[in-house]
Amino acid sequence: MSKKFGSLLLLLLVLILVVIGYRYIHYRTVNAVSDAAFIKSDRLATLSFKVGGKVIEMKKEENRAVHKGELLARIDPTDFLTAKTRMTHRLEALEQKIEAASLRKNRLEKVLKLQSDIARNDVNATRKNIDSMALKIAAAKVRLAKLQKDLARFADLLAKRLIEGEKYETVKAEHDALVKNIEAMEMALDAQKENLKKAQNAFKLSKVNEKEIAELSKTIASLQEQRKALHSAIEDLDHKIAYTRLYAPFDGIVAKKFFDAPKVIKKGSPVYAITDPKALYCEVLLSEKKMKGVQPGNRVEISVDALEGKKFEGSVESIAPTSASTFSLVPRDIASGEFTKLDQRFNVRIRLKELDPLLRAGMGATVAIERK
Repeated sequence: MSKKFGSLLLLLLVLILVVIGYRYIHYRTVNAVSDAAFIKSDRLATLSFKVGGKVIEMKKEENRAVHKGELLARIDPTDFLTAKTRMTHRLEALEQKIEAASLRKNRLEKVLKLQSDIARNDVNATRKNIDSMALKIAAAKVRLAKLQKDLARFADLLAKRLIEGEKYETVKAEHDALVKNIEAMEMALDAQKENLKKAQNAFKLSKVNEKEIAELSKTIASLQEQRKALHSAIEDLDHKIAYTRLYAPFDGIVAKKFFDAPKVIKKGSPVYAITDPKALYCEVLLSEKKMKGVQPGNRVEISVDALEGKKFEGSVESIAPTSASTFSLVPRDIASGEFTKLDQRFNVRIRLKELDPLLRAGMGATVAIERK
């Protein structure tokens, strides 16, 4: 009886082992199973300041929730504010210089136009007077030449007592008067020539003022370029002042606080690391030998190690087009002919159907991908 019972027990154990073995083999046949899986987050950001300086306030501790746009830390902006004040004063002084130069230029332009018009009119009028006097003097000299001949003729007739002395005196008086008139007109002509020189000099002076206006225009242009540079510098300082405040880029949880305030840091030094617990997914490094039947959309069962094997459902979202070793920092060199075949692994991204508050980025898992 005992032997029969022992045989039945042994048979039952063998049957149980066969069933377990069958189920194990069947499970791994219809599913691609891998324990090289990890929970990851699409939103894991290391935050840093875009400027260096003394951090005077750190508002959040590790594992605390943050909201998008919430202030996390501050750098002392005193140096930037002082520099902005100094730049602003320089800009105000420069604006005054530009205004003064512009007013002087406008005044000179008005005066120059008036001077140029007056000098041009004086030159033209004086030239006309000179031409008119020259014609009058030429006509008077022609008449003087005739009177000189008449005076010589009348003197000869008077010597021969053919005319009265009164006629001779009349011609002589007319001759002398014409000589004096010509002398007066020549003196007036010389005076007009002097006036022409003065008018021409005045016109040249207006041209000199034109050069001064051109120089003022260059000065104003240079000052305007300096003003533009100062505006850019002030705008840059405004950006730097804004960069002294660090804000949360999205809703999440503080994963790491790198230091405590106060502390002097450099630009780009890490301050906080923030993760979004709602942006979790599972990534598995799947052996190429298990890739058969694995495709996007396949159902996935995920067992998380840290949660004592608690199972989650998911689906294959995407499969990497290249193996993980393709981007190795030290690629394999097979040019010498030496070659050892290695099992290649591909990154498979798995979308989680439901999220659990207990899930954390970095947790290890075992996945079973249903083959189709």
